[in-house]
Amino acid sequence: MTRAQKKELRQRQTTRQLMGIRQLTEHGAKTAGGELVFFMVRPDNLSVLSGEGIRGRVKRLTDLLCAAQEVRLLALDSRESFRRNKDWYRQRLEQEELPAIRELLRRDAAHLDEIQASTASAREFALVYRLGPREPEADPGRLRQTEQALGDLGFRARLASEQDVKRLLAVYYQQDVTTEWFEDFDGERWVTEDG
Repeated sequence: MTRAQKKELRQRQTTRQLMGIRQLTEHGAKTAGGELVFFMVRPDNLSVLSGEGIRGRVKRLTDLLCAAQEVRLLALDSRESFRRNKDWYRQRLEQEELPAIRELLRRDAAHLDEIQASTASAREFALVYRLGPREPEADPGRLRQTEQALGDLGFRARLASEQDVKRLLAVYYQQDVTTEWFEDFDGERWVTEDG
């Protein structure tokens, strides 16, 4: 197959095909390597824990990741980067001569700093369980038992919803942290039954 043919084939593939996802499921995604099931883990504020408490959490997480061969930890930074905007304000401040405009630019830059500081802990964590390609679909009872076991280990975890999975993929693949609801098909919200 020539390079041009490969490029044309790639351009005809859907986004899911390019990512290697066959189907989104209720709590994850089916891939050629099996089904991935996501558990959303809410991070603890470690600054309030003692050194011994932190070591205990790290040990439990280590034990969990070592015990289950097909589990992975996914950590995403779910906040926007304001670097370009802050650079733009800095450049405008250097160029601007009017004091009133300079003050407005300073205030806008300070507002961006406040937003960035308030979202500094906007990290998302997910435990990703891979079910083998020969395993049947994820057993809901088994998934709930795993969710309970994570709670017993001291982790605040829940099964990911389909929207959680879409959000994780959006953050991972395109750093989209602003979309609140993901459609199944582009433009779906604009199509009505009356057509």
